Amino acid sequence: MAKIKLTKSELKAQRDSLKQFSRYLPTLQLKKIQLQVEMRKCMQKLEENEQKQAGVHECMESWIILFSPDNTVEHLSSFIKVEEILTDSQNIAGVEVPVFKSVRFSVSEYDLFSEELWIDSAIDFIKNLFSLKAEHAVIRKQHELIGNELRITTQRVNLFEKVKIPECKENIRVIQIYMGDQQTAAVGRSKIAKRKMQETAA
Repeated sequence: MAKIKLTKSELKAQRDSLKQFSRYLPTLQLKKIQLQVEMRKCMQKLEENEQKQAGVHECMESWIILFSPDNTVEHLSSFIKVEEILTDSQNIAGVEVPVFKSVRFSVSEYDLFSEELWIDSAIDFIKNLFSLKAEHAVIRKQHELIGNELRITTQRVNLFEKVKIPECKENIRVIQIYMGDQQTAAVGRSKIAKRKMQETAA
């Protein structure tokens, strides 16, 4: 703990600091709770996304393999290129995070005579799978950004709760004790001086 001046002005400064920290702490605590809620939402979205990906993958593999063992997801993916992942931004508890919107694809030309009749449907499935993967990456970025802000906010909450506020309270207590002792001593000196004056006058 840093050394403090045992003065009235320092007492006022410590009281002002305590008031400021005490007023700001609930805001930080609320922000921490909001960020924790958003972190849980991100985790839930990631799980749901992974389940959707697994469902699409399983569905595709089950019917593609029936027609031709050579037509795998990897083979079909060669026809598709991700041009752009479109996102928006959103403010969540003071943090700017990306929000997934859609994916823009380009599809290579393919020979309709050499490919299976259902290739158009298969490519749509692949697009869906790629979109889910892109969305997953964006949600992961949200999770990362919110997690960083949560870590910083938690550090600030701990600093205020465990360091700054107790420190101010202790400083106020020390200054008040010192000033009380000084006042008691001054009263004592005043009484002694008064008694001496009375003795001298007598």
